[in-house]
Amino acid sequence: MMDGGTWFLVLMAVGLLAILWGAAVLFLRRVWFFRDPPREAPRIAGALLSPADGIVVYVRPYSQGAVQVNKLGQSIEVSEITKHPGHLDQEGWIVGVYMSPLDVHFNYAPADAEVEAIVHTPVAINLPMVDLWEYLRLTYLRRAVDLFSAAYRLHNERNTIFFRGQRPDGACLHYAVVEIADKFVNKIDCFVRPGQAVLAGQKLSFIKRGSQVDLIVPRDRITVMVEPGQRVTGALTVLARSE
Repeated sequence: MMDGGTWFLVLMAVGLLAILWGAAVLFLRRVWFFRDPPREAPRIAGALLSPADGIVVYVRPYSQGAVQVNKLGQSIEVSEITKHPGHLDQEGWIVGVYMSPLDVHFNYAPADAEVEAIVHTPVAINLPMVDLWEYLRLTYLRRAVDLFSAAYRLHNERNTIFFRGQRPDGACLHYAVVEIADKFVNKIDCFVRPGQAVLAGQKLSFIKRGSQVDLIVPRDRITVMVEPGQRVTGALTVLARSE
């Protein structure tokens, strides 16, 4: 049986651990989460850089403006993801990047371009993106989980930024970045406006807590350079290249 002095030491140790745990959580939520590391985007002809830090959770082709989803047995219109009917080719690729709470939460311009339009779609209540096991896999084990068929992808608040850029040969290139909020996201802070010219790697926005970003690009003369499960860094990793 422990005497009074031993109990006191045990309680002191438990209290100290609780304080340290609380301090660590506070640091992660109030300091580390808002970090803004310097990024110098590589100047590579035709490169489309990752708009976010995180893990690639899917690379999906779409045709005639829709993606076939075998799990659901139906097609999903790309306009249901972007919440806007225009600005994109009818044939293309959708690359999804999941941002865990441990990732940098600034989003970046994939390339030099002009902001064609911004479509913000609010909702009353966001659905959770992942369950507990998926959260552990993505955040701590750094393993990919295919989230394309999850209900949040069509329901949750999002901010879609449409771009008009150029291919290396000077031809016009239309693409979009879709920022999708998680259940516990407070808001999406957007730093750009329609008609504004942006440079590759320029900060576009900040999303609080966990979230996801899709890069939607045309299929014609585009090569996707990443695959599901790959770790990517915003403004640095080349997600796709245009010819």
